[in-house]
Amino acid sequence: MQVRKTDSGLEVWAPAKLNLFLEVLARRDDGFHEIETLMCPINLYDTLYFCPDPSGRVSLTCRWASAGEQGAPAWETLPEGTANTVVRACELLRRRAGVSQGARVELVKRIPTAAGLAGGSSDAAAALLAANQGWALNLSPLELAQAAAEVGSDVPFFLGRGPAMCRGRGERIEPVVGLGSLHFVVVKPPVGLSTADVYRACRPAERPQEAAPLVGALREGRMSELGRLMVNRLQPAAESLSDMIDKLKREFNRLDVVASQMSGSGTSYFGLCRNARHAHRARRQLAVRGVGKVYAVRSCI
Repeated sequence: MQVRKTDSGLEVWAPAKLNLFLEVLARRDDGFHEIETLMCPINLYDTLYFCPDPSGRVSLTCRWASAGEQGAPAWETLPEGTANTVVRACELLRRRAGVSQGARVELVKRIPTAAGLAGGSSDAAAALLAANQGWALNLSPLELAQAAAEVGSDVPFFLGRGPAMCRGRGERIEPVVGLGSLHFVVVKPPVGLSTADVYRACRPAERPQEAAPLVGALREGRMSELGRLMVNRLQPAAESLSDMIDKLKREFNRLDVVASQMSGSGTSYFGLCRNARHAHRARRQLAVRGVGKVYAVRSCI
């Protein structure tokens, strides 16, 4: 997450994420699932502009970036008002801090929605950071993390920097260092999936896999082992709901990538590449196959 001051307020770059590992351990009594996931931020960003407003009203305008930047998926409707995590995050901090200030917020979207890339969660984290600084609240990292967990399960992850293991329902964060710069090719197909539907269809693992072997292999550069160590327990459930996941799996199996799988609850699919040149070559190969929007990206450290 990158925050900088502007003449009128603050500008925040909110990254997407990929799940290099996602194990579903159990269903919880609160309706969520107990998970263990290795999440990695990537350099596909939404941009949030925050300007304090003494009127006391939080207003949001959102739009897709121009086609010249990352492509404008005009078929995807962006939520507004309290349906948007940005507004919910700002209003939550207002209530917690007891402030009367408002804000004018503009959100420029590049991260596809319903994709398993957590764009909405990243935007919410960006709003929390911007509101804390823009309203001079001086909330501690712990207080911000508590607010983030209330907004959404993936939101606390984006308050940090770099890859992290996330546990519980995703709110317990442990930074992971030493993975180096990772390069990926990512496809977002035209169809999306509901996170709730995918989790509802998922069966928790009877014999859960552990993320530690994957982390070790990434740190030591043992690339040949990554294909069997990367896991997404939600992928079979997503495959049962959309034939696009299996189609993407077949397309990635035709590529010379190190390993590939679905991200989050889908429908985005990604391949781990050997370097930036390899990722861009894979992007060109996939782009001509008409499988969706294709990105060559790298990890944020």
